Amino acid sequence: MAKATAKWIDGLRFIAWGDSGHAIVLDSSSDKSFDTGPRPMEVLLMSLIGCTGMDVIYILHKMRVYPDAFEVTVEAERAPQHPKVYSRVHVTYRVKGKNIPREKVEEAVRLSQGKYCAVSATMKAVGELTYDVVVTEE
Repeated sequence: MAKATAKWIDGLRFIAWGDSGHAIVLDSSSDKSFDTGPRPMEVLLMSLIGCTGMDVIYILHKMRVYPDAFEVTVEAERAPQHPKVYSRVHVTYRVKGKNIPREKVEEAVRLSQGKYCAVSATMKAVGELTYDVVVTEE
């Protein structure tokens, strides 16, 4: 069973760490805090693109595809009612490099989104998750 702990520091600021022992500061931009770290919902989006990004680059390397650059971005809309979950999420995968086979990039993304990325699966359970792939030589 995975475990994580969040310890209150002050205001709305917390330090949180998980099984790996690595910590992050979580904060808010409200008048009751200090704006010294990402908000929890931002961390969720970062977790999504980190998870799927790691999958895709790992799969591409297994396919012997080595991009010069790779970037994953996300845009998301929150529901208007509390708990204001992400109701729509769109991920963009940008791969740069010479002779990068688009079909292999698309297959790596499909595998991540459909099989491997637990964060994607979790977010799909509460909202719509779409994606697109951009492959360029420059």
